Amino acid sequence: MKRKYIQLISAVLYNCHITGFVTGKIYKGRTKGICVPGLNCYSCPGAVGACPLGSLQNALTVSAYRVCLYILGTLLLFGILFGRLICGFLCPFGLIQELLYLIPLPKIQKSKVTAALSCLKYAVLLFTVIAIPLVRFIPAFCKYICPAGTLEAGLPLVIADEVLRSRIGWLFSWKVFVLVVFVLISMICFRAFCRFICPLGALYSLLNPVSFFGITVDRERCTGCNACIDVCKMDTCAVGDRECIQCGECIHACPECAIRYKTTRGKDKWEKEN
Repeated sequence: MKRKYIQLISAVLYNCHITGFVTGKIYKGRTKGICVPGLNCYSCPGAVGACPLGSLQNALTVSAYRVCLYILGTLLLFGILFGRLICGFLCPFGLIQELLYLIPLPKIQKSKVTAALSCLKYAVLLFTVIAIPLVRFIPAFCKYICPAGTLEAGLPLVIADEVLRSRIGWLFSWKVFVLVVFVLISMICFRAFCRFICPLGALYSLLNPVSFFGITVDRERCTGCNACIDVCKMDTCAVGDRECIQCGECIHACPECAIRYKTTRGKDKWEKEN
């Protein structure tokens, strides 16, 4: 439950320009040049920061030969410090998917099929975030796929602005369709967008095993019972691997108390209690 509070607080902090939702005007203050850690659309009326994924695409569309070092540095810093802890704690769209999953419906359990589908997000990253922006100068992921952008920016802006409503075309209809598909899938499959499609999660996953903050296992205590993997709803093969969102569910499931967060304070508390 504490993690849900952190997710909610981060979502509010990312989008604290409340008047934007009423006026339909996008905030353009100084903080808009700062990338937030999670997936959060720049065009959201309440957004006070920039989405790192959108910023990367825009930088690539401007020049095929010069990538903004600030954006790459920010992504690397976030990844090295937190890895996919950002997905588990600091992503508003991740919170929305988790809340949708609470709806009492039959669920799709993780399997070899979902594990194979989890590789799809790397192709999405390569083609829609890097290749197409470089070759066609189009921010393809933001323009054609991102359901978070449709939910956070597209719908609120259209609702608030009568002029925009009169100009709705096929692209907006397509984006709404994509959003509806992921909303429905998220009700029966845990964080489907994060697991199978999200290119930001794909980026962070590459640094997840070496991130400064996150989850670690005491190999001397671990008995290999796999209770941690069984309780995990993501397609993890080991605690802290590329698919792990560092949510901490495995900590409570471990019968040997062998799992903890990588912090000195956490280590002291863990050793004291055990």
